[in-house]
Amino acid sequence: MPRRSAARVTLRIFLALAVVHLVWQLTDQSAYARVSQWFLMPVLAVFLLIRTRGVERNRLVRLTLVALGFSWLGDTAPSLVEGDTAFLVMVGFFLVAQVVYIVAFWPHRDQSVVRQRRALLLPYAVAIVALVLACAPHAGTLLVPVLVYGLLLGAMAVLATGLNSLVWAGGALFLVSDGLIAMYAFAPWWDLPGQGFWVMLTYIAAQLLIVLGVLRQQPRHGAEEPSRPGPSTRARRPS
Repeated sequence: MPRRSAARVTLRIFLALAVVHLVWQLTDQSAYARVSQWFLMPVLAVFLLIRTRGVERNRLVRLTLVALGFSWLGDTAPSLVEGDTAFLVMVGFFLVAQVVYIVAFWPHRDQSVVRQRRALLLPYAVAIVALVLACAPHAGTLLVPVLVYGLLLGAMAVLATGLNSLVWAGGALFLVSDGLIAMYAFAPWWDLPGQGFWVMLTYIAAQLLIVLGVLRQQPRHGAEEPSRPGPSTRARRPS
């Protein structure tokens, strides 16, 4: 099958799987939702592999594949354990995924809001500070991991602004998704109807947008492309 046709088929499979998963989230079919979640990131990674087949995959693509791999571990490994351990396992793997994304986006920092249109740093700072203030009083012994993860998540979202609008939006949605998880885990007063649905909707959209944005950065012949400016314990990730 030609590369573009195979990529289109794989993307449609991913979108169909995402829709089914979200429907199961809305209808409280947790067992089916858990199983479908296991396949989301592998299918998305296959899509990225197919789209870049036949060209030299640049550093950004390779690191994105690694981040998707750790995200998949964050989606699946918590199912093997229970309680607080499951939450810590999930946070641990997603923390590594955020570090990998930070490393991937770091070369584009000069085009991010860190250097360009610095006023846009304010919403990110406000979001992270508000999240920490809401969660810290009830984090207990997990306070330090929560603080570290929050800072890394914010750094990833900020650095994502240095690539293009798709990666920028993906980074912002990742911040929203993990923020919802943190609020549910550590803020007793938090009660969002359809919590699992909104977490997974923003998470799936975030990863897809990052992958599509990374593909936009991938040069056709494999040479590194110049950076393009962008626009300036109660819970685990639902399954």
